[in-house]
Amino acid sequence: MMGDHILTLITFLPTIGVLLLLLVPKERFDTIRSVSLIVSFVTMLLSFLLWGMFDPMGNGMQFEIDQPWITAFGIQYHLGIDGISLLLILLTTILSVLAILASWKSIQKGVKGYFVSMLLLETGMLGVFCALDLFMFYVFWEVMLVPMYFLIGVWGGPKRVYAAIKFVLFTMFGSLLMLVALIYLMFQYQAYAGVFSLDMVKLAEMPLAHNVQLYLFGAFALAFAIKVPLWPLHTWLPDAHVQAPTAGSVILAGVLLKMGTYGFIRICLPMFPEATLVYMPYISVLALIAIIYGALVAMVQKDVKSLVAFSSVSHMGFVMLGMFALNMQGLQGSVLQMINHGVSTGALFLVVGMIYDRRHTRLISDFGGLAKVMPVFSAIFMIVTLSSIGLPFTNGFVGEFLILLGTFDSNTVYGVIAASGVILSACYMLWMYQRVIFGKVTNPENEKLKDLDWREKIILIPLLILIFWIGIYPSPFLERMKPALEKVMMQVDQARTAQAPSGAQDTRVFVADEGSAELHECSLSKGGPCLK
Repeated sequence: MMGDHILTLITFLPTIGVLLLLLVPKERFDTIRSVSLIVSFVTMLLSFLLWGMFDPMGNGMQFEIDQPWITAFGIQYHLGIDGISLLLILLTTILSVLAILASWKSIQKGVKGYFVSMLLLETGMLGVFCALDLFMFYVFWEVMLVPMYFLIGVWGGPKRVYAAIKFVLFTMFGSLLMLVALIYLMFQYQAYAGVFSLDMVKLAEMPLAHNVQLYLFGAFALAFAIKVPLWPLHTWLPDAHVQAPTAGSVILAGVLLKMGTYGFIRICLPMFPEATLVYMPYISVLALIAIIYGALVAMVQKDVKSLVAFSSVSHMGFVMLGMFALNMQGLQGSVLQMINHGVSTGALFLVVGMIYDRRHTRLISDFGGLAKVMPVFSAIFMIVTLSSIGLPFTNGFVGEFLILLGTFDSNTVYGVIAASGVILSACYMLWMYQRVIFGKVTNPENEKLKDLDWREKIILIPLLILIFWIGIYPSPFLERMKPALEKVMMQVDQARTAQAPSGAQDTRVFVADEGSAELHECSLSKGGPCLK
C-alpha cells in the first residue's frame, strides 16, 4: 500500500509544507524555519525508505502509479522510477535538507517567501525525476523555474536581477523548443497508434523516421544542453551561481544542472537512438571543449565562488562525455558523476558560504593562513577539494575513472584530451586551496575568525560520509543504476546494429531474450555467439 503512493507522497510533501507555511505569520521566523526543516527532513526519510524498498535487480520501472488525467490528449498521471531516478531523488532530498540548514542564519529578510520558494523548488525537482509522462515532466520542469528565479532575484548578490533574468531567458528558450517537440511527438504517436499519448514508456517503443528523430533530438537536446550547461550555452551559469545565495548555489549545482543530463539519458537516448548515434561525435567534442575551457577559465578566477562555478562547466563536460561514449562504463560513470558533482560541488559552495558569512568577501586575495585559525574548516575543505579533483578513495575518482575508461574504449583521442582536464582540475583547485588556507595570516581580519560551529559541522558531515562511501564502496550505487542503463544501451545498440555495414568489426551489444526481461551481452557480427 505504501509502495503504491510513496512517489506521490515524496513529490508533493514539500508542497504540503508550503500550505502549512502560508498559515504561519511572517514574523515567526523560527517557526517558518522549523516547519520547512521538518517537512524536508521527512521527505528525505521517505527517500531513504524508497532506497530500502527498491529492487536493485528490477529491470523495469518501480513504484509506478498510472491514472488517467487529461484523457482527451492521452495525458496520464504517471509516476515511476528506475535506478537512475532513485539516486537523483536521494541526492535532491539530502541537499534540500542541508540547503535549508545552511539558510538558517544567513536569510534574515523575506524569510517566509524564501522557504516557500525552497519547498516549491523541491517539489519541482522531485517531480521531474518521478514523471513518466512527458506532459508532467514539462510541468515540473517549468515549476522549478519560478522559485529559482525568486531565490536568485530577491535573495541574491548585487547583480541578482541581471543574473535571474538571464537564467530565466536561457531556460525559457530551451523550454519553448521542448514544448514544440513534445506536441509534435504527441501527434506522431497519434498517427502511429490512433490515440494521443505522452507516456515515455510507450513513446520509447514507437518507431520514428530517421529525419524525425534528428529534428526531435535537436529540439530536446538544446533544452537539456542549456540546463547542463554545455559549452557554448553555459554563460548564464557563472552569473547565477555567483549572485545566488549559498543555498541557491548548492541546489543549482547539486540538482538543477542534473536536470539536463537526466533529460538526455531519460528522453534523448532511448527515444531517438538513431539520432543519438548521429549527434554523438558533435556532443562529445562540445563536452571536451567544456572540460578544457571550464578548467582554464576557473584557473584565472579571483573569486572562490566564481572558480567553483566554472569548475562545474568542466565537470559537467565529463558527465556529457561519458554519456555519449555510448558504452556501459561511460554511462555508469556519467550517472555516478552526476551524483558526485552534486555532493562535491554542493559541499564546496557550502564551505565558501561559511567563510563568506564570516568575512563578507569571497576574493582569494583576502584570505590566507586560515589553517591556523580554522583547523576543522581547513581539514573539511581539503577533503572536499580532493573529492572534486578525483583523488582515489573519494567519490570523484570512481566517476571520472569510469568515464575515462568508457571514453578511451570509444575514442582514444577524446580520452587523452579528457585526461588532461583532470590534471587541469587538480591545478586550479589545489592552487586555490593553497592561497586560501596556507601561508601566513596577512589580513588582521582573518586572525579572529571562529572555526565551524555545531550546525555547520552537521551540514557537512553527511556529504563527507557520501564522499568516502562512494569512493570506497560504490557497488550499491552502480548495481541500482545498471539494469536501467542496460535498457538504454539495448535501444542504442539496436540502432547501431541496423546501421552497421556488412563486414563491420565485431561489437558487443545488449539484447533481450524472447519472453524474458533478462538482457544478454552479445556479438554484433552475424552469427556471433552471446558472450554471457
